[in-house]
Amino acid sequence: MHTHTFLLCLSFLAGMDCVEEEVDFNWEEYLEETGATAAPHTSFRHVELSLQSSFQPGMKLEVANKGSLDTYWVATIITTCGQLLLLRYCGYGDDRKADFWCDVMTAGLHPVGWCAQNNKMLQPPKAIKEKNSDWTEFLIKELTGSRTAPANLLEGPLRGKNTVDLIVVGCILEVRDAFEPNVYWAARVQSNIGGRLCLSYVGLNDPAYDMWMFYLDTRLRPLGWAKENNLSIKPPTDLCDLRSTSEWTEALDEATAKALKSPLPLEVFKDHADLHTHSFRAGMKLEMVSPKEPFHICPVSVTKVYNEYYFQITVDDPTAEATPTCVVCHADSPGIQPVQWCLKNGVGLERPQGFESQDFHWADYLKHTGTEAAPDVCFPNVRLSLKSDMWLEAVNPLQPSELCVARITQVKGRLLWLRLEGLTKPLPDCIVDVESMNIFPVGWCEANGCPLTHLLKTVCLPQKKIAVSLCLCLNYSCSQLFINHRCFSGPYLNKGRIAELPKAVGPGKCAVVLKEILTMLINSAYKPGRVLRELQMVEDPQWNCQEETLKAKYKGKSYRSNMRIVRTADQVSEFCRRVCERLQCCLNLFGPTIVSDKCPENCFSQTKTKYTYYKKRKVGRPSLGENAQDGDMTKPARRRKKRKAIFVQKKRRTSIVGYQTTESFEEEDRLVLERNPLEWSVSEVVDFITSTDCASLAKIFQEQDIDGQALLLLTLPTVQECMDLKLGPAIKLCHQIERVKVAFYSQFAN
Repeated sequence: MHTHTFLLCLSFLAGMDCVEEEVDFNWEEYLEETGATAAPHTSFRHVELSLQSSFQPGMKLEVANKGSLDTYWVATIITTCGQLLLLRYCGYGDDRKADFWCDVMTAGLHPVGWCAQNNKMLQPPKAIKEKNSDWTEFLIKELTGSRTAPANLLEGPLRGKNTVDLIVVGCILEVRDAFEPNVYWAARVQSNIGGRLCLSYVGLNDPAYDMWMFYLDTRLRPLGWAKENNLSIKPPTDLCDLRSTSEWTEALDEATAKALKSPLPLEVFKDHADLHTHSFRAGMKLEMVSPKEPFHICPVSVTKVYNEYYFQITVDDPTAEATPTCVVCHADSPGIQPVQWCLKNGVGLERPQGFESQDFHWADYLKHTGTEAAPDVCFPNVRLSLKSDMWLEAVNPLQPSELCVARITQVKGRLLWLRLEGLTKPLPDCIVDVESMNIFPVGWCEANGCPLTHLLKTVCLPQKKIAVSLCLCLNYSCSQLFINHRCFSGPYLNKGRIAELPKAVGPGKCAVVLKEILTMLINSAYKPGRVLRELQMVEDPQWNCQEETLKAKYKGKSYRSNMRIVRTADQVSEFCRRVCERLQCCLNLFGPTIVSDKCPENCFSQTKTKYTYYKKRKVGRPSLGENAQDGDMTKPARRRKKRKAIFVQKKRRTSIVGYQTTESFEEEDRLVLERNPLEWSVSEVVDFITSTDCASLAKIFQEQDIDGQALLLLTLPTVQECMDLKLGPAIKLCHQIERVKVAFYSQFAN
């Protein structure tokens, strides 16, 4: 391909429209390829609780006697594991020797009282029969005040289900009013996704008014809760005008009568947190994540105290025409913070709407309004296990039915700032509490069959047809590449494994075909990790490349390496030869040439110990901290005296044949080295790093004794692993290292 044609193509590509395109998303691959970190599953307590068994330790039930037909005895649940229960017959006390496991789905387990109702014999096991003279009195004492396993969890369609799975479509719950904490109304479950419930108020059939809540939300209670606790049963305050009083009442009566025939098991609510008493008073000021737009924090006031558990908060807005934004809170409500929390944590605080002064200061504001700040004791403390740059899945606050891939951009106190990925219209970072039930661990959506809005891939669409025809000149496709099994496999590759590979791969896109073959070779190696390191050295600044991630597994360990693979057909042959040369195998082991019988390199007669074709080449040492192997490198020259300048920088210029880190060409600070970096001492490496924008990392190079040879072998994975750097600083550092590599190959490699 001619350079002027390529430049012409680029000029048209510059006028392209870029759009974002969905791609298949896999969390495991994404985390592995980017080095990103998933938030720990244990950080999501509500999810951990949702996975627990409906049975709890200490529950009593009746179970068949082992070794005694048609007799039963009472047992206690010791622990649970999914649908398996570890049981101990009552009467064994603390003796664990007779504990046994039962599967709820297959074992004969029954609720207490089942034997009496079905004329079955209840008698203790033979091993303990003589321990007590009056077993009837023993059982009365044992069962008094104890919890018995619910009958519907041992028998019928709900048998063996986890707590969250007990909530089926059509179930009726009661929901606390959003504006009046003493008011409840019934709601019907429209769907249950891993405990996330889509609820519709009874009497309303319009999906526009559906709401999403996690089943552990403190607003949810079992049917009949309000009546038992002398609370009001009224239609939702903000929706009551949509129906007449008689329509609301008729709908409630009908739904209640139907729900009582198959009531929701009370075990659903066993893990609901008890509310703590609060110490807020009306008039107190505090800061809170905006209830309507959770992208900023604003000043708010306690405007009403209902009781020892609930109080009302109103967003400060002194303008006369403003409609008050109110929300019911309790002591553990997410998003509430003390006055000056934003100032102490370096977070911006929204100025109240209509506030006359341009600069907001709490001291002046409290004095101006004649109010007091809520004391710090009013607010809960939480121990955080989440950190910046961790990834998770989160609810879109403006579209509660949607869950997105999210990254934590910052953590302050108990608040997280989340960047939601893949949205058609990007949102500012949303703010959530660390104990929010709207955040989930990586993989939660996939495990529960829930769609996940993930990252989008940017692609460019040409505005003119000529751009398409010119780009075809790049010739990204190649014909078949052959794997010649009879050729010499070299010291790194196992000939037996090579023989099992297909004879050819392709045709197809150059980078795809080459990546497939390279992956096969890596997995045919004695030590895949070593081959990965060798392949990293296969580069040429004049190649048109794209970076691909190659992976390997060896002795239970996973290895990953980034390699630049050529993209155009005219460079495939040379690329294959360079790979073979690097692996010290026959130049025809794989590539566009097919070897039917006798290899023109006459390699078939060679052995691994005698094959010395590539002994003359110079390479760096195998890896940081390893000893060089015989034949791997020539003896390094004696180190010269240190010069003041070991490198100089050229002015910025556009280069279409220079090294590139992305698929588009961009300006680079090209280095011109006065001395071969293979000969750099540790101090010279430190000097170079200090001269770049990674100067803060120079100390690490000094501490780890990284000289020039080691520097040239560093890659993104090794930098992250050996230097314990986050992805951002690691990429920045690797950019500087790649500049040295480019200069090395262009000035000294030949």
